[in-house]
Amino acid sequence: MKRAAFRLQPVLELRRTQERAAAADAARAARNAADADRAAAEREHALATSALPARLSSGDFVAAMVLLRAAATDASDARALATASAEQAAAVRAEWTAAAQRTKALERLRERHLEAQRHAEAAAEERAADDLVTGRAGRTDPREVPWTG
Repeated sequence: MKRAAFRLQPVLELRRTQERAAAADAARAARNAADADRAAAEREHALATSALPARLSSGDFVAAMVLLRAAATDASDARALATASAEQAAAVRAEWTAAAQRTKALERLRERHLEAQRHAEAAAEERAADDLVTGRAGRTDPREVPWTG
């Protein structure tokens, strides 16, 4: 018996390729989010550990305050970037999950197809065996001894 090919095999291969690409994108986005979080944490730590000297002239004090304000803005921007990167990573991870679900659905269809083929082959073998048995019963060869089990 000739096996029928799974007609959606090209689609399944495409879905597997899409899932691998989505997995790579998710890994890249997670790495970018981790890098952004690390950079934000470093800037926040640098800002938290900075201190003004005890004695400063008024000009130096104003310059130090401007630098601290710029550092605070940088830390805030870095944290915002880290948050956005984490949200982006979550969105990309959701796309990966969706791609995996589409692939899994086609894999289940393929499994059903293979199971149907196995069932059809078993039924064909059973019919062939039945035909053999019923075919012998109809023959009247005098040399053949009937089975009386």
